[in-house]
Amino acid sequence: MTTISAILEAAQARAKQGNLPYQGALTPAEAQHILQAAPGAKLVDVRTRAELDWVGRIAGAVEIEWLTYPSMKANEHFLTHLQQKVKKEALVLFICRSGGRSHAAALAATQAGYTTCYNVLEGFEGDVDTNKQRNKTSGWRAAGLPWQQS
Repeated sequence: MTTISAILEAAQARAKQGNLPYQGALTPAEAQHILQAAPGAKLVDVRTRAELDWVGRIAGAVEIEWLTYPSMKANEHFLTHLQQKVKKEALVLFICRSGGRSHAAALAATQAGYTTCYNVLEGFEGDVDTNKQRNKTSGWRAAGLPWQQS
């Protein structure tokens, strides 16, 4: 059985290897393990309201848009909402559709004083294929992790 510390060490090694400015990068399965085993860990889903409504939600996630729908402009209140919902000392895991917006959110949170920020690689829907379609072979859903349709 993999321990929390082993998972976090692997995530930190990925961050170091990728020269990431935050604590670490987790696979979806690692993120789920952390959420189940680490009291106080928070998953922050930064997808748009439309994505949450149309694609699906992760139960228990803190939902704060990084980009607002439909304008897709930066949510200028993101850090304020984060501070209202998540303590700076918490172990915070950020997720989006494929890992890009959650990377930016983890960076912003780190710069705002959150000390243990992790990005969930592959995001909720995973990577795109050569046809720019979600290939359903990576991401939270493809890993068979719990989610629900609204």
